[in-house]
Amino acid sequence: MRENGEDVSEKMGVKDGREAGMEEQTGIMRLLHRFGWLRTRDLASLSSGAASKTPPKGGPMLQPPIASPVDIRRIQRHLSKLRERRMVLMTQAPNGSWIYALSEKGARALQGFGLPASTGKDMLRRYHAAFFLHRNVANEVAISAMLQGFRVSTEREIAQGRWLGGADGVMGKKPDVVLKSGNDVWFVEVERSHRNRKDYDHLMRFLLQIWRDTRLGEAVDIDGTHRLRQVIFICTTGFEKKLSQDLFSKGWKLDELRSRVRFETSLYSFKAIAFY
Repeated sequence: MRENGEDVSEKMGVKDGREAGMEEQTGIMRLLHRFGWLRTRDLASLSSGAASKTPPKGGPMLQPPIASPVDIRRIQRHLSKLRERRMVLMTQAPNGSWIYALSEKGARALQGFGLPASTGKDMLRRYHAAFFLHRNVANEVAISAMLQGFRVSTEREIAQGRWLGGADGVMGKKPDVVLKSGNDVWFVEVERSHRNRKDYDHLMRFLLQIWRDTRLGEAVDIDGTHRLRQVIFICTTGFEKKLSQDLFSKGWKLDELRSRVRFETSLYSFKAIAFY
């Protein structure tokens, strides 16, 4: 197409490409707002366009999200542009992987869209290897569920009170990740090993109280709208054994345990996970 003797079709294509790039970069910033920090491959998985519209009927399938080399390279280009614009911060995690978070400038940009965004600079400065591993596994579980079509509350959103339990939690409980399909809810807990005594006792009280007077196989009404289907533990075999034995000692039967609690002990290694 020509205008005033000039071929403007190429210019229009460049403009459209830039607009599309800016939209995708804004999407990346929104994801960093929701998760706190993410790796390149996390962002590539979420922006691949492979998300299902309908979650599986039997509940979430726990499987690591997969990012293609093409999507990873595309996200790397966008992250490079965002760093040039000083919208994101980057640091190296304890295992050598690179993680990204919102800068103050990036947070202000999202605030302009009405989002309660804040910089993630403190999250990049103050963490140790165990925290990184815990948050990374929680993020992967959330990402996998989003790709399966579930609505998700991330660990960061829950910590900030931006989930169905608000600031106080459900019976004082704040899980690491929440998955939703319609009114059905799954709580996910990432347990590297056994908790300290105070936290473990709190977990026991929550499990015993939430399912008190509930028949086998029934979901639990949380707030008059949402129903808790199951608590999923990403954990070691040692944690599974201890929690199961303690619940049995409080009167739970094997079929009640299998209906109310799910243990995943083989999906993630808490000793060595390859990240990039």
